[in-house]
Amino acid sequence: MPHDAPLITMLALAFVIAFAFGMIAQKFHLSPLVGYLLAGIVVGPHTPGFVADTVLAQQLAEIGVILLMFGVGLHFSPADLMRVRWIAIPGAIAQMAVATLLGFAVAQFFGWGLGGGLVFGLALSVASTVVLLRALESRNEVDSDHGRIAVGWLLVEDILMIAALLLLPAFADMLADRPQASSDSLAYSLLMTVVKVALFAALALVVGRRVIPWLLQHVADTGSRELFTLAVLACALGIAFGAAILFDVSFALGAFFAGVIMNESDFSHDAAQRSLPFQDAFAVLFFVSVGMLFQPSIIFDAPLAVLAVLLIILLGKSVAAFLIVLAFRHPLTSALTISASLAQIGEFSFILAGLGVSYGLLPPEGRDLIMAGALLSISLNPLLFRALEPVEAWLRARPDLLRKLGSEEHKD
Repeated sequence: MPHDAPLITMLALAFVIAFAFGMIAQKFHLSPLVGYLLAGIVVGPHTPGFVADTVLAQQLAEIGVILLMFGVGLHFSPADLMRVRWIAIPGAIAQMAVATLLGFAVAQFFGWGLGGGLVFGLALSVASTVVLLRALESRNEVDSDHGRIAVGWLLVEDILMIAALLLLPAFADMLADRPQASSDSLAYSLLMTVVKVALFAALALVVGRRVIPWLLQHVADTGSRELFTLAVLACALGIAFGAAILFDVSFALGAFFAGVIMNESDFSHDAAQRSLPFQDAFAVLFFVSVGMLFQPSIIFDAPLAVLAVLLIILLGKSVAAFLIVLAFRHPLTSALTISASLAQIGEFSFILAGLGVSYGLLPPEGRDLIMAGALLSISLNPLLFRALEPVEAWLRARPDLLRKLGSEEHKD
């Protein structure tokens, strides 16, 4: 019977095993995301035992990407970003540049070329919004000053990564040093990409701002919760699918715009509440499918490479963020909290790595290293937050060091 129903088999086993590993991760005070990734490794082709249908897993993962990006757009708040723009925008750009250069240097050491180095570095430079928000929520710091800065910082990183996902296909041939990558073909490809995105964005923002609020109002007037939930999902998936078919724009970008449009309606809160269970469920499938692609032997075959990746994520990114926040004259507590919040990678890293592999820019071992870095950094992230108070006490006991670092709290 299971062989006659591969979709049901895939869903049932993915949810059951992900739940079991998620609970185990929670028991050890780790993020449930670690459990979901481990569940994917267990049912993947690189470990013994049952192997889930990888084709179905990738399609379900694509739905997970759509709903994740829809959630990003739905919670995107230009007003919140503008309140912390003076530090979030330059800080995120500078920190991503540092991490990208470090990752690029490691990739060049492995001989992966320009495209592989750029994709690898960018994948290590962006933190997981899901992990960050859960860490801040557990400490009741989402609405604190440093919590707002961290969230704004992540919004800037998300926007830059969306731009990278959009532009990567246009530059793929040039970055891979393929013969067909002439300057004329690159210019044409880039122009067509910009034109298609501009047309889609104009249509989505101009027409969508009128049609979607009207549609949601009309559905809300019926008093049917089921129809309202269905309308939200239809908008998210319909716009994402239409963007891909009509404008050759990625599902992810289409879903992001769907969320941004819906965010401006009076029903944005209800839409977020209705879609949240679906976002959570398919996000689990997304992380499971990512785990299925992971080759666990990379940890034993290339331990020094894994260590280099982990050091970039935990030290390179966090130290850069720490110094940047202090340079902008923010308190030591804010600098430490933001640096700990960014010392991990997640969903955008996986999406970019998958795209890099599909275009022949990043070798599969690069994706495995990114996966290993994500698993280890997400697992260690709670320990970093627990170490904040001792580290802060140690630094405060050394005012001369804080003066050198530029902390306003210890200026004469």
